[in-house]
Amino acid sequence: MNPTLTPAAAAGARLHAFDTLRAAALLAGLALHGALSYLPGAERYWIVADAPSSALALLFYLVHCCRMPVFFLLAGFFAAAGVERLGSLAFARDRLRRIVLPLLMFWPLAMTGIVAVIVAAVALRNGGQLPAESPPGPRFTPDDFPLTHLWFLYVLALFYAAALLWRAWLARLDSTDRVGTVARIVLDRLLHPGAAAALGLPLAWCLMRTPGWVVWFGVPTPDQSLYPNLAATVGFGLAFAVGWQLKRASETLLPRLARDWPGHLLAGGVALAVCLYLAGPLPTLHTADASPAWALYALAYAAAGWSLSLAAAGTALRYANRYDARRRYVADASYWIYLTHLPVLMALQVAASKLAWPWWIEYPLSLALCLALLLAGYASFVRHGWLGALLNGRRRPCGIGTGASAAAVTP
Repeated sequence: MNPTLTPAAAAGARLHAFDTLRAAALLAGLALHGALSYLPGAERYWIVADAPSSALALLFYLVHCCRMPVFFLLAGFFAAAGVERLGSLAFARDRLRRIVLPLLMFWPLAMTGIVAVIVAAVALRNGGQLPAESPPGPRFTPDDFPLTHLWFLYVLALFYAAALLWRAWLARLDSTDRVGTVARIVLDRLLHPGAAAALGLPLAWCLMRTPGWVVWFGVPTPDQSLYPNLAATVGFGLAFAVGWQLKRASETLLPRLARDWPGHLLAGGVALAVCLYLAGPLPTLHTADASPAWALYALAYAAAGWSLSLAAAGTALRYANRYDARRRYVADASYWIYLTHLPVLMALQVAASKLAWPWWIEYPLSLALCLALLLAGYASFVRHGWLGALLNGRRRPCGIGTGASAAAVTP
């Protein structure tokens, strides 16, 4: 373990540290979705409700606060690396193959599996019979389209397109890269513990202007429409943009993140404590009003997300900046696992709800079974086949590609 990350070492550490962190962000989605059935009041927003757990409610809150900001920060970083290595046109083709095509392939499978599990859960609740009348389903129109947990691929594709268009426009009108220089100067000022809270101001403003914003659940997930909501677009889009600029100033900013991660963690912890004090530790469907308390909550929530995300990035750079075969294997498998996990996990949750076991047995057992099944599938027919090449790109020998070029092929 290398205790420091020097500017010279930053280029070599980017792939291993951030590839590990990307895998952690994807796999944290399993922890988040697995906890849904154990949240107090889960019967109001999930297909099945099990014995409620305040511990899993806190886990859900923490993961939901910072997981997607981390993911989009890394996506912007890897996108900048990819454009530098491949050029805009080749990068666009790569993203169509690695992001858009998996979305088109896996969405019908995920949707079919989710519907099947929902039907089975309803039948179990009704003694093996389906009700005579079922609630109306989605219309599959642009404003009513269930993207499921694969919404992040759709939003990511939009961000890629916007970034390439912005880059092309700047190349024509800003040949000396004055905009990029200013952006990197501002980022240099903001990537300090505490100061990073300023990055959350745009998201906080959007959250307070979101009609019916359910405060405990943070940024509204853009999974029910082809038109991403304003808060998710601004919050995750800014994370993507910061990641892009982070790559362009990586020699100076990555070592700083590796050094300052305790400060970011402390700032994030304080902001998170403010959030939990205002909203409470247990889930509610309470919506924000115009009171100063909820404005403070929006500011604290956005600050917590940014500070904890930067703490996670710094921790990865500090402690995971070397090649490790086991971490690399899990990182390779994480994309496949996330794409396919939700119907499997939902089915296990429905089965667990019939056991009446303690949550601290059911929850880890469900996650372990889900991971075991999907890892077995990955090892059997994904890793060394055409699907593995589609999801993870061309396989490289372990000692090759430790810098930006290798990072460019990471989704």
